[in-house]
Amino acid sequence: MTWRRPTLLPAAALVPLLAACSAPSAQAPAAKAAPGFPYTVSNCGVKTTFQAPPKRAVTMNQHVTEVVLALGLEKSLAGTAYLDDRILPAYKKAYDTVPVLAKEYPSKEALLAANPDFVYGGYASAFDAKAGRSRDDLKAAGVETRLNMEYCPSGASSLADLYREVDEVGRTFGVPDRGARWTADARKTVAATEKKLTGIAPVSVFVYDSGDKTAFTAGGKGIGNELITRAGGRNVFADLDKPFGDATWEQVVARKPDVIVIYDYGSTTVEQKKQRLLEDPALKDVPAIKNRRFAVMPLSDAVLGVRVPAAIEKLATQLHPTR
Repeated sequence: MTWRRPTLLPAAALVPLLAACSAPSAQAPAAKAAPGFPYTVSNCGVKTTFQAPPKRAVTMNQHVTEVVLALGLEKSLAGTAYLDDRILPAYKKAYDTVPVLAKEYPSKEALLAANPDFVYGGYASAFDAKAGRSRDDLKAAGVETRLNMEYCPSGASSLADLYREVDEVGRTFGVPDRGARWTADARKTVAATEKKLTGIAPVSVFVYDSGDKTAFTAGGKGIGNELITRAGGRNVFADLDKPFGDATWEQVVARKPDVIVIYDYGSTTVEQKKQRLLEDPALKDVPAIKNRRFAVMPLSDAVLGVRVPAAIEKLATQLHPTR
């Protein structure tokens, strides 16, 4: 076998080869967007485009926490805050896996320490400007936000708004199918209650939330008003142009409610509220007082959240027990 010395390339000839080896490859294609993204939504006058689902969300107020948990999104939560009462048993196990940032609202510093990429508030107070938590403040810190639609400046909330709320939250987190399933089940629950109430005359209802000198009650612009209507009632303060507001006791007497619905939450018990009403001599001729007709609802049932469909059925049972 004849040995042959390998041919050496001139240095000039090596340059393009070395350049080819060391040069970066053609630019890699951009990462593929998650299905349904980018997603743009307008919420209470704030337009937001999400490039991807939130990964470190914080919920403030119980009803929006339960919306997120109903969609099975506890692993996307970096924290939560502010319960009005006990979390629904169906969501308790998932809720217990989420850090609680504060008993009520966290400070801006505590909120940002959780490193959120999204904050979902239930009441307008969640985004208190005086506390530095306004939506603009959080946006400046790189945090997107959503406010529950019941507390948008525009007003009225209906079942259609509830279905839209759940749908938009589902789409924001990239799980529109879960939102659609929840809405389909909710519609069936509401339809079943409506069927039972066919032909029933509505009873007049006064909601007692709290108050001594005045009565803090449910107005006509919140989901509580529609809940009463769907349950076979007529809210005597439906003309109050807000979700909640104050009424005078003289107005309560003049409107003669057949039933008083007591909202159950906080340190004042249902029994204490009931006694306050029964012992007020000014109310003695109100039909609901004379006949001791009371119904009770947890406050979390009466705000725009996933409890509403079942709450309609529970209230209907109290307003119309024979049906």
